[in-house]
Amino acid sequence: MSVSEQLSRCSWARTPAAVVYHDCEWGTPVHDDRTLFEFLVLEGAQAGLSWDTILAKRGAYRVAFADFELRQVAAFNQSDVARLLGDAGIVRNRAKIDSAIGNARAVMALAAEYGSFAAFVWRYVDGVPLRNRPRTAADVPATTGLAEKLSRDLRSRGCRFVGPTIVYSFMQAVGMVDDHLATCFRATPEER
Repeated sequence: MSVSEQLSRCSWARTPAAVVYHDCEWGTPVHDDRTLFEFLVLEGAQAGLSWDTILAKRGAYRVAFADFELRQVAAFNQSDVARLLGDAGIVRNRAKIDSAIGNARAVMALAAEYGSFAAFVWRYVDGVPLRNRPRTAADVPATTGLAEKLSRDLRSRGCRFVGPTIVYSFMQAVGMVDDHLATCFRATPEER
C-alpha cells in the first residue's frame, strides 16, 4: 500500500482523478481570475452530472475554451458555439455553452468594476477562507445562506448556471470554503 493510499481523505475522493484533485486543488485558495473562471464554467457544466465526468473532460474544456482566457471566450460567436456543440470532449449542452460565454462577459465586467473577479468573490468571505471541519460527509451542506447571496449577486450581473448549490461547490473548489473532513489529511492537526 502506497503512502497516498494510507492517507485519510474526504470520502468523495475515490477515483484516481478525484484523489489528485482532492489532494492538490480542492479547498486551496484561488485568486487568479482565469482559474476562478475555469471553475465557474466547470461547476456549471457539472450540473446534473458527476464531478468525475467533468474531471475527465477538463483537458478538453481547456482546449475548447481557449484555456479559459476571458477575453477570448467572451468574444466567442455563433460559429464557436457550433464548434463547441460538435466537441465530444465537453458537455454538449447549448445552455451550458451559452452560459460559459455569457459568464465570461459578466466576469470581465465584474473584474473591471472591482479590480479583479477574485476581489469580487473573495469579499464574500472577507478575503479569508471559511474553514469548516465537518465530521462526516453528511455534515457538509449542499448550499448555505452565503452561497445563496453570492448566487443572487452573480445572477443579477448576468451570470447563468450559478444556482446556490453550484455556487457552494464553486466556493469549495476555489478555497473560499474549506470543507475537508476533520479526519482528512488536508485538515491541519490543530483544526481537527
